Amino acid sequence: ASPVLVAILAAGAAPQAPEPPPAPALDAARLSALKARPVGPAIFGGRVSDIALDPADPATFYVGFGRGGLMKTTDNGGTFSAVFERQKVVSIGAVAVAPSDPRVVWVGTGEANDRNSSGWGDGVYRSTDGGETWEYVGLEHSRAIARIVVHPNDPATAWVAAVGDLWGPRPGRGLFKTADGGKSWSLVLAAPAPYRDRVGCGDVAVDPTDPSVLYAALYARRRTPWSFVWGADATGGEDVGGIFKSTDGGATWRKLTKGLPGRTGRIGLAVHAANPRIVYAIVQSDEGGQDPIDAIRSRSGGVFRSEDGGESWTRTSPLNPRPFYFSQIRVDPADPDRVYVLGFALHVSDDGGRTWREDLFKKVHPDAHALVVDPTRPSRLLLGTDGGVYQSFDGGKTWAHLNRVATGEFYRVSVDLSEPYRICGGLQDNMSWVGPSRTWTKDGILNQHWTNLGGGDGFQCVFDPEDPDVLYAESQEGEIFRMNLRTGERKVQRPEPAEGRPRFRFHWASPLVASRHKPGVMYLAGNVVFRLTERGEKWKAISPDLSARDPERTTAAGSGAETYGVVYTLAESPVRAGLLWAGTDDGRLWMTEDEGGTWKDLTPSLPKEARGEWIARIEPGASDPQVAYLAVAAYRSGNDAPLVWRTDDGGRHWKNIASDLPAHGPVHVVREDPARPGLLYAGTEFGLFTSLDAGGHWVPLGGLPTVAVHDLVVHPREGDLVIATHGRSIYVLDDLTPLRGLTPEVAREPVHLFPPRPAFGRYLLPGFADWEGAAVYRGENPPEGAILDVWVREFTGDPVKLAIKNPDGQPVAELTLPATPGIVRASWNLRPTKETMVSYGGLGERLVRPGDYEVTLTSGKITRKQKLQVRIAEGIETR
Repeated sequence: ASPVLVAILAAGAAPQAPEPPPAPALDAARLSALKARPVGPAIFGGRVSDIALDPADPATFYVGFGRGGLMKTTDNGGTFSAVFERQKVVSIGAVAVAPSDPRVVWVGTGEANDRNSSGWGDGVYRSTDGGETWEYVGLEHSRAIARIVVHPNDPATAWVAAVGDLWGPRPGRGLFKTADGGKSWSLVLAAPAPYRDRVGCGDVAVDPTDPSVLYAALYARRRTPWSFVWGADATGGEDVGGIFKSTDGGATWRKLTKGLPGRTGRIGLAVHAANPRIVYAIVQSDEGGQDPIDAIRSRSGGVFRSEDGGESWTRTSPLNPRPFYFSQIRVDPADPDRVYVLGFALHVSDDGGRTWREDLFKKVHPDAHALVVDPTRPSRLLLGTDGGVYQSFDGGKTWAHLNRVATGEFYRVSVDLSEPYRICGGLQDNMSWVGPSRTWTKDGILNQHWTNLGGGDGFQCVFDPEDPDVLYAESQEGEIFRMNLRTGERKVQRPEPAEGRPRFRFHWASPLVASRHKPGVMYLAGNVVFRLTERGEKWKAISPDLSARDPERTTAAGSGAETYGVVYTLAESPVRAGLLWAGTDDGRLWMTEDEGGTWKDLTPSLPKEARGEWIARIEPGASDPQVAYLAVAAYRSGNDAPLVWRTDDGGRHWKNIASDLPAHGPVHVVREDPARPGLLYAGTEFGLFTSLDAGGHWVPLGGLPTVAVHDLVVHPREGDLVIATHGRSIYVLDDLTPLRGLTPEVAREPVHLFPPRPAFGRYLLPGFADWEGAAVYRGENPPEGAILDVWVREFTGDPVKLAIKNPDGQPVAELTLPATPGIVRASWNLRPTKETMVSYGGLGERLVRPGDYEVTLTSGKITRKQKLQVRIAEGIETR
């Protein structure tokens, strides 16, 4: 519990007044009424890391998402329930159901794909009731788990392949075994010293007829913000990876080499269920040279098959698409010659891996990471991609997209001033989308209410201030484009240098911001800052190269995700025109007060923990141009701590405001409320937090699952908080009025009625919700009518009642609220309540007329009053 109120009460105490009773600590329970609502969309899913089928009931299966937690279905994918919501981490690497007892489910946290945006975990969890409850069972230093194999006859015995930390040398790598349900663990396979902190276990497979026979793959990897190395390049040239076999349950191992290449990287394994002498491997090898990103055939690696339990291998094909991202192979349990390789597409072979086709990958999102072949019906396939989960019942000829769960990985989000306002955001490998913050239908917010703007990976969006049908969106490496929703016209507008001039560098997620002071002006940043005008048609560089300009760190090839030495965060002061802040991924901070005429290097004044680290966000003060907030994400260099500071002198000095944020949760974004200086919102790797005292103390907010929050926007008119999560799509926390109004004086009151914002009424369209079935995702609308918030300092036994009168002083509604300590939220649908109507009067479902209403709170002998403005849609006949 965070003792915020203790501090703010002390700050505002009047000297003549008697000492108030001790104030309760402000914790998550006292803010639980401020629950964010999910708005979706679920058109796409986030990156799927693993799928596990219930062996006793094929209609039940589990889907693990790299950033979105674990979902379970018991109706063949018709509906899903989230079953891993409140654990310390949400990134899933592996999930396994015990073959002998499907109630036992194992989850390994931390995504094992080597992407820059992969999440990390804290070990292994186990459930004995089908995911209803979970027990943490250890391996806290593993960081990323690639596979879990459970003993076919003993649900308490399992082998866990821990590939380890993506970003640097750490312990916790290798193949671990437990025989007592996770109470104790043994490291049964690891690289020799001194490579053990760099080499992990990338996969493990078991002979289902003889669980004493195991195959495992060792693999070294290392990312930096500007590079990625693997295999021998990550171990100083020593080739310590490869495929290993045990015939005694993991007690001893020997390396398999006959027919296999050296200099191996990531390896995937598959053992045929009916004939376990047949083993397949997809092997990354750098013998003969490394392969570019778009190559799907390896010079020396590829698909290998053994027919003698791994003693000898035959290379059947060079197929091996983008190994660090895929390296997954599966074999049909009924047909040893039908093999699947996962990559940009789904590759299938019917001749043991000699020839391949891709005709089974139609109308499916690219980038396949997980595949299950139903052993009871091999024509049924479950496929996990960067776009979610798909199911086929005809061997992959046709697919159904199970888009019932919102697991989108959003990077950035923006809002406009429509009524209701729209939300636009971009996300991992799923383009940019625009949709409503609410709808006027009982259906809620459906997938079809969202419009695709195109692109690849999506990032920042900007609404045109003059034309509501025009948006500016961004794909990777600064590829901005203007999109006209009215005509469908799309035009790419990224600044490009003239021939012979130095190229511009743009980050994977380049900042694009609209000016708050000059409508129509936008700022885009790469290694320099650009000013865009005339609907993006014209551009001008307004800064020099703001990076550290390290030539050894700005030359990486590939997708652009390793582009380094660029501005990652850019912001304009809301209170002073021309004041811009820029922070780079290589630890430099700059400010200009004349829109780029001159730039001041603030890097020397940065706190020591921030120097050279990735500056995740700079947030200018909402009311004071000298104030700014700085968030630094240093986990790429081994520091998971929340690093966030405040300056009140233009960046010359910084105060640490991380205080009681979770110790291992890096901060991605910090925002100051525009209506109350010092009211802050922080999006971290593990959830959303708020501070009422400029970072003195932090409290969890919104009731979100444990998910990364990458962006936050406070709507300038409605005062809603729009939350972009990287794993569970978008949430909206409606009406921040009670947080804005919870001053020290208010906190001392026994009860307090906050001034409600204006309420709008209209009738909802009937929609089709009652007949459409359950297999539909529905984002939540806000409550109809008025939101009414009350502060209750402590429980006294007296009920809290609200009485509402119309402009003529006539009672129209009575509400009773729970007297729960903290903020209590209620809603009134702008219709008379039964206490103010006679039976069968016929007017109870009619909306009240517009005007100024009076809301009176009573609790014991205490009375409080506020005005409520009611607006009703034009043309509605009111009561």
